[in-house]
Amino acid sequence: MERWLGWGRSAGLALLLSIAGAGGVRAAEQPFVVVDTHRLTLTVRSPHDRIIARFDNVAIGSGGVSDLHLRGDDTTPRGRFRVAWIDRHSRFGLFFGLDYPTPAIARRAYLDGRLDRSGLDAIVNAFRRDRLPPQDTALGGDIGIHGLGSGSPLVQQLVNWTDGCIALTNAQVWRLARWVHVGTVVIVR
Repeated sequence: MERWLGWGRSAGLALLLSIAGAGGVRAAEQPFVVVDTHRLTLTVRSPHDRIIARFDNVAIGSGGVSDLHLRGDDTTPRGRFRVAWIDRHSRFGLFFGLDYPTPAIARRAYLDGRLDRSGLDAIVNAFRRDRLPPQDTALGGDIGIHGLGSGSPLVQQLVNWTDGCIALTNAQVWRLARWVHVGTVVIVR
């Protein structure tokens, strides 16, 4: 399983909040990331929507893409997220963890009967308290952008293989690191 095993989630979210609240650079002034799950590309764009960098041949979840990712379905969720933590020592080499599931996704899942009220409340309350949402509800978690680690680059070229994350080669993910920080917006479409 692609599970992030580290200590930095809360610290990463706290850092995001301190940057946003302490007069740091506003998100609207930062590059953002667009993942095109149809073309299997990841593009870094400037605040003025110019292309800064483009990465081809990314991999997504082996279950494809979904508007409502559920734990264990191996789909990559569509939506607007933020990088909530960064793990530079994951088994995938580098992992940019996303703030999935968001309150909007949780509300949709609740109305669709796929998330119970306690799960919805836990996710919404986590965002209100500026914490990472629970990663163990029916919606799952530990979704992010990562490298291959010791995996084969050949697999990356042939198949969508992740449990729901977006994967790049190790060289690509380390190159991406120059533009991605805690708080970076990531749009998956």
